[in-house]
Amino acid sequence: MSGYEGDGGARGDSRDGGAGGRRFDDDRRNSSGRQRSASRSRGGDRPRTSQAPSERRKRTDPARMAAFDVLREVDESDAYANLVLPPLLRERRIRGRDAGFATELTYGTLRLRGRYDAILATCVDRPLPGLDPALLDVLRLGAHQVLGMRVPVHAAVSETVGLARNRVGAGPAQMVNAVLRRVSERPLEEWLSVLEKEAPDPLTGLAATESHPLWIARALREALVGNGRAADEIADLLAADNASPRVTLVARPGLVDVADEAAWGDADLVAGRWAPTALRLEGSDPSGIPAIREGLAGVQDEGSQLVTLALAGAPLSGVVAGGTASPSTASDGTAVSDGAGERWLDLCAGPGGKAALLAALAAQRGATLVANEVTPHRARLVAGALAAMPDGVVEEVRTGDGREVGADEPGAYDRVLVDAPCTGLGALRRRPESRWRRTPSDLAALTGLQRELLASALDAVRPGGVVAYVTCSPHLAETQLVVADVLKKRDDVERLDTPAAVRAAVRPGPDAAEIPLSDRDDVQLWPHVHGTDAMHLTLLRRTV
Repeated sequence: MSGYEGDGGARGDSRDGGAGGRRFDDDRRNSSGRQRSASRSRGGDRPRTSQAPSERRKRTDPARMAAFDVLREVDESDAYANLVLPPLLRERRIRGRDAGFATELTYGTLRLRGRYDAILATCVDRPLPGLDPALLDVLRLGAHQVLGMRVPVHAAVSETVGLARNRVGAGPAQMVNAVLRRVSERPLEEWLSVLEKEAPDPLTGLAATESHPLWIARALREALVGNGRAADEIADLLAADNASPRVTLVARPGLVDVADEAAWGDADLVAGRWAPTALRLEGSDPSGIPAIREGLAGVQDEGSQLVTLALAGAPLSGVVAGGTASPSTASDGTAVSDGAGERWLDLCAGPGGKAALLAALAAQRGATLVANEVTPHRARLVAGALAAMPDGVVEEVRTGDGREVGADEPGAYDRVLVDAPCTGLGALRRRPESRWRRTPSDLAALTGLQRELLASALDAVRPGGVVAYVTCSPHLAETQLVVADVLKKRDDVERLDTPAAVRAAVRPGPDAAEIPLSDRDDVQLWPHVHGTDAMHLTLLRRTV
């Protein structure tokens, strides 16, 4: 068990309280036996104490301690749980059901932090911001066990009190015991009803019950409406952000086939819903799959695969940078290149997932790829992701500022991917801590950077070439408004039919589903509609 997001193993742990719950029962039986022996040695006197058993608990199990330590690392170092938890589990040799329990406890607590804070605020006699952060994390972990997992209340309280004693001290542990017993007095449904009734308006209540900052809930509702969807879908969207996503793999074309059983080992895989390259792992640990270990496949959301496939298949016009015009045409009369002689650019390539898929597609088409990344450590990740590519297809992995590429290499590329840095509001189900870190003030800096990167990409692509503007955020300020603002200043760019390009990229076959897309000329994917991250894609073609 590596701690990858998924649902394998976690449900089984929560039926009986997880590893900690089972150990609590074992400890209680062992303790009873020790007490009986002690009583006999003292002539039959029963031991007496004024403390409840949960108050006497001095330590907890490794799974809960691991979850607490990850939460503290996330809070103190701005780390991401999906990068901290797997190595921690390996280091402490936490495996199997224990690892599944730790994974569910960690991610579930991070996702539902807002909900639990709202509930805890009614059970604590002081403002939550005034509590020691470590104590507050202990309370959140306990609340998730009581309300969000099938852990018996006695085990959840006892083990969390033990965690508090071990990590924050005996005094706070008494408070944890009292607060969690108040939390356990009502079932989750009743608590949610209380939060809804106390909210000043329905959206505020929904933001609390579905554990999103109010500004994010508002922005996502606006994004739904701005993309032609109903405002009342916001409840389903927020709920989808709180669902544990399945692990999706990408079979990189030309390197591995989805039907190659040897490459996938004994992994339980099913075909993705949309992308022909996608496989869904019915489990949560891809690290043992041969194709993953060899770099022939990777872990990649299906939405990320679709936008990359759409760019590779979008029609070009005119003469490719490396030579001759392509022999076929699209329905609008523009040339559809077979890729021979083309140069492709991934302008913001880190950490390398989309670059690897682009490179695999380029190798099949006779094109080459340049991968640019601004930070050296992420450029190294890109180089690692591209290590299995055939010789000659990766022209260069470089470290540089993407905003300068257009001026330095005007018209040098046939296809350019701009996977722009963004708030990540479309991937909250995978990085739940992001919702608590982002603020509205982040938008000004990010949208300015996004405009500059898109402008650079449009300068770097040759006339007739295609640029894909991609974000993993549906926020209108990061998607539609960025594109509109950049195009206002140019008369050499046209919008392409992005929905048509995405539909062309969808897995063919008699059982292939029709992907639901709006009638706009860009594409916005949604977790509650498509089962993907909320990826945005706009395809643009340089005209002169």
